[in-house]
Amino acid sequence: MISLRPSREIQPVERLISAASYLTAGGAGFLWLIIAAILKKHVTQFLLYHILQSIFLSIAYFLLATFAELIYVILYRIPIINAIPYFLNMPIPLFYGLSVIQTITTAIILYLAITAGMGLYSYIPWVSDIININTGRK
Repeated sequence: MISLRPSREIQPVERLISAASYLTAGGAGFLWLIIAAILKKHVTQFLLYHILQSIFLSIAYFLLATFAELIYVILYRIPIINAIPYFLNMPIPLFYGLSVIQTITTAIILYLAITAGMGLYSYIPWVSDIININTGRK
């Protein structure tokens, strides 16, 4: 049987910091890296994986949102096509007033935070592969 749990038991503090790192767009993890460097503490592979992934995703989301805003400015000038960005950003009562884009990003962040809190290595295609290579996991 394949187990999703790593071989070493993960401490509750590591789980908490990993989950908080996703919820704060990498801020909590970055702060923990600074504290660990000052105190000369070892950062475990699990914690480093989640901190780097949350920071990477935050930077990627910022760049993607900036690029999407540029595209939106261009599409807004075209009469029929300008409805597409509007419908993607329109609040939907079914999703508690969140738009489609906000619902997708919230679901991804919750998935990452919950799996990190459970002590699992969250997987997002392409992103997790890059983080695995850079942390020496694979």
